[in-house]
Amino acid sequence: MEIRSEERISSAGSIVSSILSFLGGYQVCHSVCLVIVSLLSAIGIIVVGMPLAFLQTVAVPFWIIAFVLLIITLILYHKKKCISRNLLIFNSGVIIAGVPFKIFSNYLFIFWIIGGIIVLISIYLYITGKLRKKR
Repeated sequence: MEIRSEERISSAGSIVSSILSFLGGYQVCHSVCLVIVSLLSAIGIIVVGMPLAFLQTVAVPFWIIAFVLLIITLILYHKKKCISRNLLIFNSGVIIAGVPFKIFSNYLFIFWIIGGIIVLISIYLYITGKLRKKR
């Protein structure tokens, strides 16, 4: 089965969108930093502070880029139907969960819950789709 160039471009855009959206969430960045600090300390390297704190300064631009890429991917999906629907649902959930704007800081837990539910729905749809294909 040959993969068309539009499918490759849209898949790449979807993957980049998903990756960049995680950079927008403070808790995700904080968790990644803690993992890095823990791994380094396990091998005897002590780090003071947060080694990835510089990402906070670029969180909003990265999230905006991820959102724009998601919109472009959605447009391609509706025009060509060449992208996985489950992947689009997953990326949408990740981007919703990673909203980095300070205006919404009081409501971030709502975005995390909504985004997490959307991600879980996409995983459920993916698994049920695979099980249906096996039958």
